[in-house]
Amino acid sequence: MKKSEDIKQIVKDKYSQIAEQERSLNQSSCCGAGYTSGEVYNIMTDDYTGMEGYNQDADLGLGCGLPTQFARIMEGDTVIDLGSGAGNDCFIARHETGAAGKVIGIDFTPAMIKKARSNAEKLGYNNVEFREGDIDDMPVSNDVADVVVSNCVLNLVPDKQKVVKEIFRVLKPGGHFSISDIVLVGELPEALQQDAEMYAGCVSGAIQKEEYLNIIKESGFENIALQKEKPIHIPEDILRKYLSAEDIKTFQTGQTGIFSITVFGQKPGGQAKKPKLIMSDLNNNTCAPGSGCC
Repeated sequence: MKKSEDIKQIVKDKYSQIAEQERSLNQSSCCGAGYTSGEVYNIMTDDYTGMEGYNQDADLGLGCGLPTQFARIMEGDTVIDLGSGAGNDCFIARHETGAAGKVIGIDFTPAMIKKARSNAEKLGYNNVEFREGDIDDMPVSNDVADVVVSNCVLNLVPDKQKVVKEIFRVLKPGGHFSISDIVLVGELPEALQQDAEMYAGCVSGAIQKEEYLNIIKESGFENIALQKEKPIHIPEDILRKYLSAEDIKTFQTGQTGIFSITVFGQKPGGQAKKPKLIMSDLNNNTCAPGSGCC
């Protein structure tokens, strides 16, 4: 892949295009980027439609989880959504915070910001705002947020450690995040790793699951837990655009796994105003069988 700034521009250009695409195209491709599949309709996205605060106009079908479902947002909280897109998670978060809270969406794509602001105006929300900026250099002061959420966005950023440090900076002491993202177990084929479309599609930009969790731990967060984990299967009709038949067979029968995970982490300090969770140890970070989290 290219240098960090080149990658950011590729993603920005692609998501400017995605902002105007049909939701069905986003769902049948990898995060709206690249080729669509005729084999599988919904490749990565989870179903938001039953969640309170859901707004169909704001759901572009770009996520890989439901972070706001697990975010333990309380009335009056200040919530920051990273890579806010058309505002879907922001509006669900606003339902939880109520009129007394505040929700800030951050996105670096002007077309997404414009779409999100239009949706907020239609809904009449005066405590939801959208700021244009990079999530690895947030236009937000220190110690502002009670909760940070994000859905399938950190994998698009070349320097993930910098983003996690920014999350730590903007959270209040005792605040926490709940983030859904794509991670790997094993190595992707080089053709997928090097392809710009697959980077914008949340796949080739993903890092190893263990590395991802270690970045969070080393940035100072505590009570780290996997709240949900599910495998992601790239349909063969998409793989054929990048790999030979032999490479596809090797990839599908090999040890590489692509997963959507939802991760919780808490910034030390502050007063515990929320009930404690039973947290998974990093050495055993899988969902318990029958728990309903997977």
